[in-house]
Amino acid sequence: MSSLCPFAKATTGGVCPMKSDKKPDKSGGGAACPVTGKSHGSENKESGADRAAGEEGAEEDPRVVPAKCPFGYDSNTFKLGPLSCMVCQALLHDASKCMPCSHKFCKACISRFKDCPLCGADIEGIEPDTELQALVDRFIDGHARIKRSLAGESKEAADGKSKVIYEDVSMERGAFLVQQAMRAFRAQNIESAKSRLSMCAEDIREELKSSEDNLDLCSQLGAVLGMLGDCCRTLGDAPSAITYYEESAELLSKLPKKDLELVHTLSVSLNKVGDLRYYGGDLQSARSYYARSLDVRRNSVKEHSAVASQVIDLATSLAKVADVDRNLGNEDAAVEGFEEAIKCLEKLKLDSEQASLEQRRCSVLDFLQKQLHDK
Repeated sequence: MSSLCPFAKATTGGVCPMKSDKKPDKSGGGAACPVTGKSHGSENKESGADRAAGEEGAEEDPRVVPAKCPFGYDSNTFKLGPLSCMVCQALLHDASKCMPCSHKFCKACISRFKDCPLCGADIEGIEPDTELQALVDRFIDGHARIKRSLAGESKEAADGKSKVIYEDVSMERGAFLVQQAMRAFRAQNIESAKSRLSMCAEDIREELKSSEDNLDLCSQLGAVLGMLGDCCRTLGDAPSAITYYEESAELLSKLPKKDLELVHTLSVSLNKVGDLRYYGGDLQSARSYYARSLDVRRNSVKEHSAVASQVIDLATSLAKVADVDRNLGNEDAAVEGFEEAIKCLEKLKLDSEQASLEQRRCSVLDFLQKQLHDK
């Protein structure tokens, strides 16, 4: 799983890398919504999603009550609090308390310790805290959702009484869930990461029911499904991982290939299916997926020949296909693939500011040359 959120640097005030050429709304001062793909000013004024417009609406419409998170979570930060695990620094998942000190952590996190990480007391047992977990679940379910009447609904209730509309101006739910998942994944709390990503995928699927042609939603769902595949792969569930990667690739392959982030996500999903097929012994299937990824990267290099990372990705795909060809006994095709990859990398010239890419280029080049030497 990437260490960067595929949706949102919006959590730190940046621009969503899954977006293409969409500018943040000037009046709202924020980036485009990382999951819906809409800027805060792109929804109709009645919805109040534009923050500036929402503030004006609050003055004009006394029914709109801006909500404030009681635990201190806001649009740009995630502050560790009473619902957080101090080990993975994400919201609690399978909240458990270690006995006898009663300090609380995620079950997966605390199970790795013999002493309490907070007080150092010997852990004599671990007990589930269902009440605390229920509170966390309610918090996640309600946090960052905009609670208001539907677009076509009357502003007045049927009985003539005004409806009170609560608007949470905190971090958008999708970005929030992905942030939590990435924190948990980095801390090896994979079940927590999988749970949060599943919620995010479900939310996007619901939005797609009413907006099937929304390309941004499709690309974001494809990215989340790829991350879910990573979780399943880490847990050793190869069949589920393949299912997620294949669905991710199917979604992304239908979208315009102008966005480099989308191209990268698509090619990686295809390669990961190929890897799982390869290690499962199905070389023909593995080659098919590697070849599809190679085609995506060839087309990308044609469009973005000056982007060094795309050239290195192309060489990597060539190497994967060539390696399978060798294992299938097609040595001539393998040598041809390795040689083409080497030529791509030898032509690539990087400056001193691209040290990390140069290191990657040299690493792939060394591997390719070794493969040719061992033929």
